[in-house]
Amino acid sequence: MNKLRGFLEYNRREEETLAVKDRVKNYKEFTQEMNNEELQEQGARCMDCGIPFCHSGCPVGNLIPDFNNAVYKNDWKRASEILHSTNNFPEFTGRLCPAPCESACVLGIIKSPVAIELMEKYIPERAFKEGWIQPAPPKVRTGKKVAVVGSGPAGLAAAQQLNRAGHWVTVFERDKKPGGLLRYGIPDFKMEKWVIDRRLNVLEEEGITFKTGTNIGVNYDVEKLKEFDAVILCGGATQRRPLPIEGADAQGVVQAMEFLKRNNEVVDGQAAPAEALNARDKHVIVIGGGDTGSDCVGTSNRHGAKSVTNFEIMPMPAETRTDASPWPYWPFTLKTTSSHEEGVERNWSIATREFIKDRNGKLKALKTIEVEWVNTGTGRPQLREIPGSEKEWPCDLALLALGFTGPEKTLSEKLGLEVDERTNIKAENNYQTNIPNIFTAGDMRRGQSLIVWAISEGREAARSVDMFLMGTTQLPTKGPGDLPAA
Repeated sequence: MNKLRGFLEYNRREEETLAVKDRVKNYKEFTQEMNNEELQEQGARCMDCGIPFCHSGCPVGNLIPDFNNAVYKNDWKRASEILHSTNNFPEFTGRLCPAPCESACVLGIIKSPVAIELMEKYIPERAFKEGWIQPAPPKVRTGKKVAVVGSGPAGLAAAQQLNRAGHWVTVFERDKKPGGLLRYGIPDFKMEKWVIDRRLNVLEEEGITFKTGTNIGVNYDVEKLKEFDAVILCGGATQRRPLPIEGADAQGVVQAMEFLKRNNEVVDGQAAPAEALNARDKHVIVIGGGDTGSDCVGTSNRHGAKSVTNFEIMPMPAETRTDASPWPYWPFTLKTTSSHEEGVERNWSIATREFIKDRNGKLKALKTIEVEWVNTGTGRPQLREIPGSEKEWPCDLALLALGFTGPEKTLSEKLGLEVDERTNIKAENNYQTNIPNIFTAGDMRRGQSLIVWAISEGREAARSVDMFLMGTTQLPTKGPGDLPAA
């Protein structure tokens, strides 16, 4: 690193955002662009730390100090080459990744960590703007055909890597447009969908075929997959966790992903608004405190909800690291997102006991009780209710953001694939299932996880498929491929 004392000279800076009153009027991204000098200064904060622990936090093996140094030197094209050597879609992770790399940053021990995710967003944006990202179809085709089932980040990464290896790749997607969770689960105010379409145009021009509205095992016979030399299953963990309590069948108790998907379809013009999935003038309670719950909060505020409340059964996290999550591990600390800043009442250590319906079966309130987690000496805390802490909350729309248990079993059963107790498809370390020419990657293999893990798994699975088909492979393992000379 050339700026050896940059971390002492410059403070961490974040993108500025539009005022809440302005940004909740629409679904557009609301961050304000930083200028070149500001970004160079952020790149200069990356230390010459000897052992870059940020690598240990990055599932795709990004060469973080290298691209930061390139930005500091104003060599954005080199930065793009370095970043794209490990990450097929940094414009996605630069907007959506929780940045475990920053939690492992050495500078983060004593100061605010390097703004790695910021760089991961701006490098591909600069590359697209300058025209450096161009379709690069393979010069030679192998004649092998590969089917990729699912067009989320795992499927798209696997498809691009296998296409680069010269195979003919067809991606099957059951929804109207490709993108999976990126398109139908992530609100536009976190990532507008032109960001996906821009990259899809590149993939199509490189020779990848997309077949949308195609649900394998439903409107596309699984037997047709035998026409392909190999198959990679990259669907999502779509089995939504229910809340089986009294009144759960009330009108107004809705799964979060159903709510978010419909809103994304409305924003995209694919569907009309549905009253049952609209928060306008309603008392909304979001049950679940993760990213999906946060997305429901932001969406509800944009609908014009009368009130938005968030329940989390776990205790309120500490604001700084504790001994339970020391550096460089991911810290379980309090996370306040931009959606939380837009308006929500947050409640921790609270459990929902009953959904209360009116005479017509519509939701009108929730009953809750406060809880505590007690250490029983067995290594696993036990949940206990606090007597006398019951409360009733007015509620017209309850959004269940409780996570996912695993993928749907329809496809695995029809293909005869082995699954684990969570319905995840079993696969060896090389991503190969019990049927030799069928592989799996992403949430369908590992369970609900991060977008950056999906990209990593898609890349790794593609390497294994290429090895299976050809007996050898030039695709990279975790980390970079062949970098152009500096």
